[in-house]
Amino acid sequence: MKYGQVRTLAGMMAAILFLGGCGGVGDNKTAPADAPENAAVLAGEQAADTVQGQEENAAGEASEQGQSENADDAAGTQSIENVRAAWEDIPLQMIDDNYRTYYEVFVYSFCDSDGDGVGDLQGLISKLDYINDGDDTTDTDLGCNGIWLMPVNPSPTYHKYDVADYYGIDEEYGTLEDFQAFLAECDKRGIKVIMDLVLNHSSSQNPWFQEACAYLKGLDGAEPDAADCPYYDYYHFSKEQGGGFYQVEGTDWFYEAQFWSEMPDLNLDCEALRTEIAEITKYWLDMGVGGFRLDAVKEYYSGAPQSNIAFLSWLTDTVKSQKEDAYLVGEAWLDMADYAQYYESGIDSIFDFAFADKDGIISKVLNGASAAKYGAAVSSLDMTFGEYNENYIDAPFYTNHDMGRSAGYYAGEESAALTKMAGAMNLFMSGSAFVYYGEELGMKGSGKDENKRAPMYWSKNPDAEGMCDGPKDMENVKMKFDSLEEQEQDAASVYQFYKKAIKIRNQNPEIARGSAQYVLAGDFLVEDTSESVCAIKKAYEGSEVLLIFVTGAETEELDLTEITLNGKNIGAETKICGALATGEEEINFAEGKAVMPGYSVLVLK
Repeated sequence: MKYGQVRTLAGMMAAILFLGGCGGVGDNKTAPADAPENAAVLAGEQAADTVQGQEENAAGEASEQGQSENADDAAGTQSIENVRAAWEDIPLQMIDDNYRTYYEVFVYSFCDSDGDGVGDLQGLISKLDYINDGDDTTDTDLGCNGIWLMPVNPSPTYHKYDVADYYGIDEEYGTLEDFQAFLAECDKRGIKVIMDLVLNHSSSQNPWFQEACAYLKGLDGAEPDAADCPYYDYYHFSKEQGGGFYQVEGTDWFYEAQFWSEMPDLNLDCEALRTEIAEITKYWLDMGVGGFRLDAVKEYYSGAPQSNIAFLSWLTDTVKSQKEDAYLVGEAWLDMADYAQYYESGIDSIFDFAFADKDGIISKVLNGASAAKYGAAVSSLDMTFGEYNENYIDAPFYTNHDMGRSAGYYAGEESAALTKMAGAMNLFMSGSAFVYYGEELGMKGSGKDENKRAPMYWSKNPDAEGMCDGPKDMENVKMKFDSLEEQEQDAASVYQFYKKAIKIRNQNPEIARGSAQYVLAGDFLVEDTSESVCAIKKAYEGSEVLLIFVTGAETEELDLTEITLNGKNIGAETKICGALATGEEEINFAEGKAVMPGYSVLVLK
């Protein structure tokens, strides 16, 4: 075994793995919000991910010289199977609330049940046991207890973000009966389903727009009146062609369509339209949908955030009056200071873009910035979002259908470790964490949008059962990691790592629901402050957990004995509630001291 460049400490190499179950309160210093950032960029292509048992403790058998040379091997006495036994048998605590782990599904590219190359609802139903089989005693599913469905309403485009019928299911995906069967199967498994609700615009093929345009064509110079055609008032029509306006064919009228000519913008000030929207949300909620993902909320009234917030407030009140525990999460692709304001509407969640994408906090830290950047940012969210809504639920995510996939963010021999670590940093944030389908396999896809929505990588054989063709204009996307078929059999795969991270999240309610406090790295490092270590304490209902992240390649030796956790200093009674290593070396912990290999996470209680 080798740890790489280890910060040595006499006596620590005799540490053994502390094993035990998990069973709360203390305090520590917090980091400044402007924690420093190191701009160094990590290199490498793909880390060795083989998980092996550690060697038996050689202390007392080797010579003094041998002990010195082989200190790394003497560091732990337990095999990896015993390491896992420390936490893997802890029961799941699946709480039926709006703090969940959501799996984002693009039905078109997920699973094809009828051989036409396009994913469908029956295909998704056939793969629900992959997402969550509803049995907390099994380890064969991912463990996600929420699904976000990208649009499933009828639409003329492959992505379906231009809705032609808000009350229907696109025939490419199946029927309304298929959708109802899907909801029933999700309900059996404890999965909450949220639908994409696109309200900024409709499709130009929507009957509302078609009827409004036909009405304008028949006016013959008369002034329009919404009493004669209510749909006229559903959109922004004008005799003036402003920016982003297109002509209604055969008339001197223009309509607003800021995204695309075939996506006419809706007039959300229209009371008749608001009544219609309320009917739409009630229709789907009554059917069993658990809530909605709200597309492009910052564009409801482009450039007018307070108008957007006011509409979101109305929509939130409307939905909550129809189903009290409905969950709403909005997309506002802005800087954090700007999207934080949207919590003023009372909405449950706003996607936390600051941590996502190749330029987000997670990627920056894993590409060389100080781990303090992550720790300080996580601990600041209560103040940032809570200022607008004390009941906010953060919505962390790492990638989605509009971003290049994360496996492409990292190159070199450490890319697998970095891909895994990024997943853990996302999943161990508070709130409802979101995972884009295929991220758990380390799928690739960048450039045009179609590439980011490539077929779920069930098999390397494109003709295998369930495989989809993907969007028609998609380029060839060469995957970096194996398909699910291979990764299921590989204990060191990205897939197996994601499963473990989600399991730890499900075992410890503090992770998703706890208020976060960043513990300064300098408080517990054996020697000088490391740029690659941060610890975050989370408290929930009188119980605390400590999450320790090593975000660099070096092994770190940590003395945690001065940190209080659940009213006691960390020591012999402290329990391991999760241990994630991305490579061959495992985490060692005893008597409040830890040896953590590069790119690893330790969870203590």
